[in-house]
Amino acid sequence: MNARVGPQAFESLATLMATQAVQWPDKPYLLAPDSGHVLTFGALAADADALGERYAAAGLESEQTVSVYLPNGEQTARLLLGTMACGLVVNPINLLCQPAQLRYILSHSDARLIFTWPGGEAAIREASRDAGLEVPVVVTAPGATDLPALPVVRTDARPLPPPKPDAPALLMYTSGTTGTPKGVLLTHHNLATNGANVSREHALGPADRVLATLPLYHINGLVVTAIAPLVHGGSVVMPMRFSASSFWKDITRHGCTWLNVVPTIIAYLLNDPDGKAPDGVRFCRSASAALPPEHHRAFESRFGIGVIETMGMTETAAPAFSNPLDPGQRRIGSIGRPSGTRAHVLGRDGKPLPDGQIGEIVLQGENVMAGYYKAPEVTRDAFTHDGWLRTGDLGYRDADGYFYITGRAKELIIKGGENIAPREIDEALLRHPAVLEAAAVGVPDSAYGQEIVAFVVVREATPCDDAVLRAHCLRELGRYKTPKEFRFIAELPRGPSGKVQRLKLLDPA
Repeated sequence: MNARVGPQAFESLATLMATQAVQWPDKPYLLAPDSGHVLTFGALAADADALGERYAAAGLESEQTVSVYLPNGEQTARLLLGTMACGLVVNPINLLCQPAQLRYILSHSDARLIFTWPGGEAAIREASRDAGLEVPVVVTAPGATDLPALPVVRTDARPLPPPKPDAPALLMYTSGTTGTPKGVLLTHHNLATNGANVSREHALGPADRVLATLPLYHINGLVVTAIAPLVHGGSVVMPMRFSASSFWKDITRHGCTWLNVVPTIIAYLLNDPDGKAPDGVRFCRSASAALPPEHHRAFESRFGIGVIETMGMTETAAPAFSNPLDPGQRRIGSIGRPSGTRAHVLGRDGKPLPDGQIGEIVLQGENVMAGYYKAPEVTRDAFTHDGWLRTGDLGYRDADGYFYITGRAKELIIKGGENIAPREIDEALLRHPAVLEAAAVGVPDSAYGQEIVAFVVVREATPCDDAVLRAHCLRELGRYKTPKEFRFIAELPRGPSGKVQRLKLLDPA
């Protein structure tokens, strides 16, 4: 990590960007392969200053919300980072939002201006109209190299004041698969602190470069691949589209030294018979969902790149746990140790459990959110009475301090009074060579309360049927945990982070 960045740089994204612009004005921060353009640290800070003037002239004030509905690209990164540095709150909107969710987010976020691109303009204007909103919609290209013009309503506007560390910077809505999306409000200090946590945990420095494979409207993509390089003075390659077929070619062409992916990407890279990793990649960081141990081992064996499994949430500004950088200290199947956080496992009585016992994982740390936007009761319920964030993840800690996740509290299968972690079923199925992906869920059953149904994605041209998988599960799991039914589907429903949305599998639609 860059030792020249002092503590003051982490007060806000504004001070961080300004500090790095002074140290490395001409050093590349972002490379845009689609246009060939390079954005330097100096140019990024100048963009933020220019945006601040334009926002003020457009009549916006500090801590008001600006929504960004754009695919990845240089323009998208500049608008997200520059808007926060100006002291406004940026709201990146998930491009996978359904119309009802889009209407809700635009209305609930109190957006005062919306950026979109030609491909998203119709959806934004329709959602704004249906929500009864009258806010400016600015259409730009995600890969543009010039900042977009904004409407001018004031010619005597004063520059916006620099944001304070505890000022809100990011409003990011959760996927809302089980109800109304929640707006996670993160401060400048939350974001800058966790960018520093990532840089320190992985010993990243000015020579390191990462390929942006994840969308910037997801917390992992934004904090790990965009904000962390700001901290350690590294760089990010920002294609407008992720392509699994060109993944390794892009890594080679641009000299990337580390990878930040989700388990879905690892699965599909393993399924590409022609993929070949270049030399010079230090490690592959996996996040946002549990990485099946079989995929973990297969990736390391085939590509010769060590995998560091991590875990985080939107509510923790991305990572909260990480396996060590030292390969000898990593634990396959574990999310690692707390990274920039403190963690406990609580029982149903709210008291910490001893090592090895399963309960809910709770967290504290400087990266933990300020709360949910305009939802004080939901915020209160998200924390324990003494201020620990409830993750909703079930798991345990081992004697060496490594944490393991066994499932989500809401997804736990209770069959005949016995708790069954869906991940145990998933991992057993993934040990069969014909299975590419799998997700187990509990369904109502008159005899047992719940029974197990497994949804399976099989590899192409690989024969597989119920009888084959049933025999396999009987060997791996025993009769009680073998799924009652196997359903073969083309793909599993996932959120933008790559997490399997199990409860959607039970939706008849």
